[in-house]
Amino acid sequence: MTIDEKLQHFYDVSIEEAKEDAAKEIQEHRESLSQMLNEHKDARRQGAEAEIKAEADHVRREINKALAAEQITLKRHWSRKQEELKDNLFSAVRKKVDAFMQSPEYLDYLCKQIKNVQEFAGTDQVHISLSSGDSDKLDILTAKTGAELTLSKDDFIGGVRAAIPEKNIMIDNSFLEELESMRKEFKFDGGLSHE
Repeated sequence: MTIDEKLQHFYDVSIEEAKEDAAKEIQEHRESLSQMLNEHKDARRQGAEAEIKAEADHVRREINKALAAEQITLKRHWSRKQEELKDNLFSAVRKKVDAFMQSPEYLDYLCKQIKNVQEFAGTDQVHISLSSGDSDKLDILTAKTGAELTLSKDDFIGGVRAAIPEKNIMIDNSFLEELESMRKEFKFDGGLSHE
């Protein structure tokens, strides 16, 4: 082989090696760029997912806040409506009580209440009071029951109140007490007690 051929061969081999080295470096660079691109895509995807999750959480919280506010408004409205219905109901009950108090059965009811108190007291001294609104019935009831009745200064709608001092017992069979007790215990989920 001549020097020119050797030089040509050396040139060809060097060029071939340089091309291989360049191709190898280009391939490594491409792989490095591809890896960087994938890492960048992953980072952007994770960032976007975190942003979407944060925004979804924010929207969920806002919806829950709005829902809670609306629930409070509905509960207030519902409570007002219940009170209105309760007022109407107890107004109707009060009218029925007033109608009952004008009937002859009311005198029988008062006589029965007075006799029950007398039986409960036995031989003990008892003070039985009528509502101030029942002043017209005092003489009739005293005659019918033989009990010493007094007229209360308070108008407790109707019924009787009694005291047995020796036993420290107060008996309140007044309509006012009963109506207030019923109103306090009344619930719309089935009346006085849910059944």
